[in-house]
Amino acid sequence: MGFHTFDAGRAAKLEDPERYAWVSREELVDAVDPAPDGTVADFGSGTGFYTDDVAPHVGTMYGVDLQSEMHAAYREKGLPANVELVESDVVDLPFDAGALDAGFSTMTFHEFADDDAVAEVARVLRAGGRLAVFDWTADGDGATGPPLDERYALADATAMLEGAGFEVVHGTTRTETFAVVALAP
Repeated sequence: MGFHTFDAGRAAKLEDPERYAWVSREELVDAVDPAPDGTVADFGSGTGFYTDDVAPHVGTMYGVDLQSEMHAAYREKGLPANVELVESDVVDLPFDAGALDAGFSTMTFHEFADDDAVAEVARVLRAGGRLAVFDWTADGDGATGPPLDERYALADATAMLEGAGFEVVHGTTRTETFAVVALAP
């Protein structure tokens, strides 16, 4: 896969409401199924576009991103009071085992996912904690999003999650994206 990061110089593009064509606010919140007192992480939060959609529904929200420039753009935009920014690679998260009730990744799974990163996500989610993944599919035509050779197909993402012990409870391929909801081991 690509294992690249989104160009921080193009961070403003991440605030485009047209992104809801690929995953809507309602679809994301439904997939994450957050609890009002829950602790949730957005893996690859960027400027917080989708983080902001889940934050009102949880007690503590973590915006996890590898790039300090993305966090700077998020701070400039303004952080909700319950959002804490965490600069980290997903393969080495600074959370205790079972510390998170849920996590999600919107259009960033292809940037970090491998067996080690998915195992790390499984480690930090509590048993039965939800993981929602929305990403560009390798089965798309590539007209939008990253090149096809940097994407996973639904079957590959599902196999990787199951290999880390996740129970996949929903998976679907759409026009250019896939959606997966899985429960942590």
